[in-house]
Amino acid sequence: MRGDRDRGADGPGGAGQEPAPGAVPAVDTRLLVREEGIRGYAREFRRKLRSGELGSLPVILAVVVIWTVFGSLDDAFLSAQNLSDLSQQIVGTGMIAVGVVFVLLLGEIDLSVGSVSGLCAAIFAVLNVLNGMNQWLALLVAVAGGAVVGLIHGFFFAEVGVPAFVVTLAGNLAWNGLMLQVLGSSGTVNIPEDSIVSRLYSTMYGSPVAAYTTAAVGVGLFLASSLLDAGRRAAAGVPSRPVTEIVLRTLALAVPAFAAAYVLNRYQGLPLALLIFLVVLVLLDFVLRRTVYGRRIFAVGGSIEGARRAGISVPFIRMSVFSIAGTMAAVGGVFLAGQIQSASQTSGGGNLLMNVIAAAVIGGTSLFGGRGSVWSALLGALVIGSIQSGMNIMGVSNAVQFMITGSVLLAAVVVDSVSRRSQKAAGRA
Repeated sequence: MRGDRDRGADGPGGAGQEPAPGAVPAVDTRLLVREEGIRGYAREFRRKLRSGELGSLPVILAVVVIWTVFGSLDDAFLSAQNLSDLSQQIVGTGMIAVGVVFVLLLGEIDLSVGSVSGLCAAIFAVLNVLNGMNQWLALLVAVAGGAVVGLIHGFFFAEVGVPAFVVTLAGNLAWNGLMLQVLGSSGTVNIPEDSIVSRLYSTMYGSPVAAYTTAAVGVGLFLASSLLDAGRRAAAGVPSRPVTEIVLRTLALAVPAFAAAYVLNRYQGLPLALLIFLVVLVLLDFVLRRTVYGRRIFAVGGSIEGARRAGISVPFIRMSVFSIAGTMAAVGGVFLAGQIQSASQTSGGGNLLMNVIAAAVIGGTSLFGGRGSVWSALLGALVIGSIQSGMNIMGVSNAVQFMITGSVLLAAVVVDSVSRRSQKAAGRA
């Protein structure tokens, strides 16, 4: 482990002691890569390519290809209006996909998120519109309802031992039935334009300052976080990224961030829905990568027995993760209801479940657990949304759209499986 490598540099006896005769000092390979400069990074890239460790690069390339193809077929696809609309349309799906990412990190699946999103949208609409409850309180009840539903799934899975597939499949049917019961005989509840749900989706910050400030804050937080992390690692005597590499990574983020701000400002400005989505991603990314709880999720997803032996409460992690999935399904359902300004018997239905699972997997989260990121939800939703937007502009039928989306999902799973096999062959999985 890293501690053993660090001690190996000073010998088994401690700092300043020569290694035993014939012993080979352990050296962190990342140090060698950085010492070799561009040649070292090129060699490391080739190694990652062979072992299937490319991270989000294939998804980013897929977005570039999709945008290039549809942009060449119809100029309207790359217009500021269409890209702005796309940034809003992916929010509902993306929010639900974030919760699916948490479940996939455990190597499990949640088939109920579509029904849960529809149920929570119906709860809000009935409480606020039909019964006159304060809209903020109705929103809180709806989101809390999603958390409770997820906790129920987690209890049956973690404590009773029912497979997650079965629990959430049953939930998919049960919560859809409850949604129909909540909506009543009318079947549809229209949500006013001035409702908090409608405004969360439709509000636009028209001032150019809003979009550029958001981009600047995001890039600044990334830079500060990277520098602080490098400083802590250097103080602890473990390998850290040099400042030059951190600056290059920051520039690589700044270019698309400010380009997106420029495009949004060419239409109506920064959508509030997109801003909320990005804030949620940053917060949940911090939870996953910077907290003990997040590391325990990865540990349980990587090896349940190993997590138990490390003293991790596996039932608690499982129940809490399914509760997070239910919460995010509720949040996503509210945004979807705000998008169409209604809650109906079709809420949470159709191809929503397929799209959110596809978004999480296409974005780079492994179906086998232990590998992924909440940013997978953004990238995957962007891929799915771009394909659907492009095909809608081209007038492609829904039947063909379903087939193409299913093919993209299959391709993502194949890439995940091949990547995992390559990593096993390289001794990295």
